[in-house]
Amino acid sequence: MSTPEGLTRKGLATRARIVEAAAELVLARGVNATTLEDIRSATRTSRSQLFHYFPEGKPDLVSALTQWQAARLFDAQRPHLDELDSWESWQKWREAITAFYREQPSWGCPIGSMINELSSHDQVAATVQNVWTEWQSLLQAGIERMISAGLLRADTDGHRLARSILAILQGGMLMTKTTLTEEPLLDVFDSIFLTLRAHAVDPAR
Repeated sequence: MSTPEGLTRKGLATRARIVEAAAELVLARGVNATTLEDIRSATRTSRSQLFHYFPEGKPDLVSALTQWQAARLFDAQRPHLDELDSWESWQKWREAITAFYREQPSWGCPIGSMINELSSHDQVAATVQNVWTEWQSLLQAGIERMISAGLLRADTDGHRLARSILAILQGGMLMTKTTLTEEPLLDVFDSIFLTLRAHAVDPAR
């Protein structure tokens, strides 16, 4: 996660504490319902301190917490996300990300949960778009390794398939957050594997 230059170790720790507290509030309440005053109160931070670490105010802070959540999300999928080259590796990835989502206090993807509220924040929307682009690229790299290994058909469009997987996943997580049950989460991974298997060289395996 990028941070302002010139901060001391104590300053970096304070900024990280603010970001973590803000992330918890936003995940529970939403971006628009979480104010800077809420964050100040939760972190016992003065207004001047808050703007010292986040000069542009809320857009800076939400961008920072988006990067922080993205780092958590990607770390939870590793090393499997970087090693998608067999059906077994995809199964391990599924288990890792399912475990991560089950641990979320408000049911749902910490990145996807913010998307519907970000249309008026260009800076934040750009940060989220970078997260989606990176995630899709990592999934696409795994699909292309499966093609090279002869497990997926050579005519498989890795870019389109990776985008479909991400779309299926986020749609399922929205339902999980709405219903407050894990059934949509389990169903979504079944759908992802069915989508992958539809491109398999040997679908019966």
